[in-house]
Amino acid sequence: MTKTSQKEINQPQVKNETSRIIAVGASAGGLEALKAFFDNIPESDRNSYIVIQHLSPDYKSMMGELLAKSTHLPIEQIKDKTEILPGRIYLIPPVSNLVIEDEMLHLIDKPKNQKLNLPIDLFLESLANFKKEKAIAIILSGTGSDGTRGIRAIKEQGGMVMVQDPEQAKFDGMPQSALHTGLVDYTLAVEEMGAELQEFINAPLVLQLDEKNIEYDEKTLTKFFN
Repeated sequence: MTKTSQKEINQPQVKNETSRIIAVGASAGGLEALKAFFDNIPESDRNSYIVIQHLSPDYKSMMGELLAKSTHLPIEQIKDKTEILPGRIYLIPPVSNLVIEDEMLHLIDKPKNQKLNLPIDLFLESLANFKKEKAIAIILSGTGSDGTRGIRAIKEQGGMVMVQDPEQAKFDGMPQSALHTGLVDYTLAVEEMGAELQEFINAPLVLQLDEKNIEYDEKTLTKFFN
């Protein structure tokens, strides 16, 4: 389909999204990636970033203090029933898993008699159900496959998935596992993600159809838009 044969059915409209909820999953090697990621997010950013990282419940996490050196955005450790505010970074506590329900962040206990805990999958699935096509998921450095099931849920609802370039990741297990699904929209170095996020969120919505090749009526168009 060439540009000369396309007709714009409606004029471009900028998305009226003042703030999106962006889930960022990371594991081994994730601190380095997170610091580089947030170092390239401007202070004026109004999105809400929910960081889901594999953390040992036996040790106090220094994530907040370490990330504070790479961002001007306020950093908040999540408590049960935390309200999601724009322009903030939310960190999961080491002893809990996380879901989003009723526009709030809810902490739940980690499974005690289960070796495998997949907190990224758990949160992404709840985010997909809550935000539908407006959900955004980012997978950074880490071992294993946590996040893979979650991004499937995100894509099933029409959301967007961004993954750290495995060649840059300190541990490429999670990025590679995500890429193997064939569902990833962007594969980037972490330094490039902030600019691409803004481009995606603020991109104009344009529907273009080739009238020479498409016959349509009102009923067909209604089905298409739905």
